[in-house]
Amino acid sequence: MSLPEHRARKRFGQNFLHDQNVIQRILLAIAPVAGQHIVEIGPGQAAITGPLVESGARVDAIELDRDLAQWLTQRFADQQTFSLHQQDVLKFDLGTLSDQARSLRIVGNLPYNISTPCIFHLLEYEPLIDDMLFMLQLEVVQRLAATSGDPQYGRLSIMAQYHCQIDHLFDVPPGAFRPAPKVTSAIVRLRPWREKPCVAADIPLFERVVR
Repeated sequence: MSLPEHRARKRFGQNFLHDQNVIQRILLAIAPVAGQHIVEIGPGQAAITGPLVESGARVDAIELDRDLAQWLTQRFADQQTFSLHQQDVLKFDLGTLSDQARSLRIVGNLPYNISTPCIFHLLEYEPLIDDMLFMLQLEVVQRLAATSGDPQYGRLSIMAQYHCQIDHLFDVPPGAFRPAPKVTSAIVRLRPWREKPCVAADIPLFERVVR
């Protein structure tokens, strides 16, 4: 099925990945396997979605854009392992997809205008998540991976690192997208700790202190 005639919508923060070398590097990092349960946020024009479905993994895609959601539904209509949810990821309840610990893998090219609130939303479902692999603005990845004393170190660094191991995998130039964003992007993996290095005695208090 051909790509949709779709103009990127600024209000959705849409930039569509088209560089095949970058796509292959992302797929190698994800390494999808048949039987896995993968949640893709913002599948867009299915550059990553197609290979995920072809791997035999179960794929739940969350897409807010109504036109793209309709195209994706048609594109994968004959795939029993694909489901499309036309919803806002910030309001999506991952608990409706699974109640099994460490059963979900989350991937996506997160809209840069909601990337930080999206990460905080997903961290609420940490017990369900095996790992997360995202395309983000490089600046956000640097904040996620920053250590104490770095200029970028702040609330996002502290909260993300409390819940997850952070691995900055590689950078992606603006030209890998259409339209090209004005910033460099990066691929990052967040893997929830199996055993946290330290455990906060009072999570709500901890969150208030670092807010």
